[in-house]
Amino acid sequence: MGFFKLTIRDVPIDNHIVLVRADYNVPLDKDGKISDDLRIKANLPTLKYLHDHGCKIVVISHLGRPEGRDPKYSLEQVAVRLSKLMDHHVEFVDDCIGDRVTQTIKKSGAHSITLLENLRYYKEEEADDEAFAKNIAKSTGARYFVQDGFGVVHRAHASTHAITLCIPSVAGLLLEREYETITGAMQHPQRPLVAIMGGAKISDKIAVIERFVHVADNIIIGGAMANTFLAYKGVEMGASMLESDQTDTLDRIYHAAHEKVGDEVDTFIILPQDVAVAKEIAPKATRRSVGLETIESDDIALDIGDRTIEHIVATVAKAKTVIWNGTLGYAELPEFAHGSARLALALATQPQTASIIGGGDTADFVLKWDNNGGKSFTHVSTGGGASLELMAGDTLPGIESLLDARK
Repeated sequence: MGFFKLTIRDVPIDNHIVLVRADYNVPLDKDGKISDDLRIKANLPTLKYLHDHGCKIVVISHLGRPEGRDPKYSLEQVAVRLSKLMDHHVEFVDDCIGDRVTQTIKKSGAHSITLLENLRYYKEEEADDEAFAKNIAKSTGARYFVQDGFGVVHRAHASTHAITLCIPSVAGLLLEREYETITGAMQHPQRPLVAIMGGAKISDKIAVIERFVHVADNIIIGGAMANTFLAYKGVEMGASMLESDQTDTLDRIYHAAHEKVGDEVDTFIILPQDVAVAKEIAPKATRRSVGLETIESDDIALDIGDRTIEHIVATVAKAKTVIWNGTLGYAELPEFAHGSARLALALATQPQTASIIGGGDTADFVLKWDNNGGKSFTHVSTGGGASLELMAGDTLPGIESLLDARK
């Protein structure tokens, strides 16, 4: 079962101008500097392949959510970082359409790399505007378009959908790997498959949880999401954040789980046995691990408790495949990152277990935790919403619009 779209290996790409959609929407620190370059590094195999095939490479991306031309979100510093990572000069153009783009590319030679300015400086990008996409195609003179920005393929934007109506469009190596890794784990996992869901809201992940009910051998619930599950089960959660409008959703989830495992529901969907609480969300807050029956009215549950951590680690130890999406606590504060850190350690020290880390906050956490740049895990996804939608079995516009592979 191969990838169902053409990739850069399948077309005569040598010595052509190739337009690459990367996802360089990297996190920035308080000084506006790149704090994590996973998404840039993940794109390197595609760029190196094109470079080795004599292409003129033109890269487009977005960064943040700028209102107009906000210099804070310029991709110029990304060009500098990319130059170092590629060990090759990257020319930066402070626009993504127009004559400066055309002339820069015209003057560049084979093996050149040009990075264009933030697509979202133009409102037409998120509007999936075909005229804007045609302008990009005309300005760059590209023969092929390569989609390698997995983190954006769940959106129908000008650089993910409309552009594919203008230029023959294929997948890059990162996009192919993300798709095959995630869909492979969902459709043909090594078992037992343990799904670990955290983060703040059930409402963000309903479709994924419902699919995991059908495909996983265990589902572990953590993060603020667990507060809502526990409240549904009748636990008084004090001053904890929870969603009070998810009763119908949880009814549906538990009904489906009961259909699958009968009376074993509470061992199939694993909720915290205890929680780590504080009186406030602050760096100076004191962590207290308490049983569910002793949560006080002004307690805020901010992490899974000590007994739950041990239970989760023991469950994961038996797993052949683990898919983890969402931190297990308020991991921005070290005192409430214990659960997430222990889970990361368990996965990093179990090479026999395929560990797939969902994008977004989970990826950011493990990359800060892991001294090995994410290589301690089988796969750290570059896509947050895209990985969730792919796990849920949704079709992704930025993939669907690429050229089909030959049957």
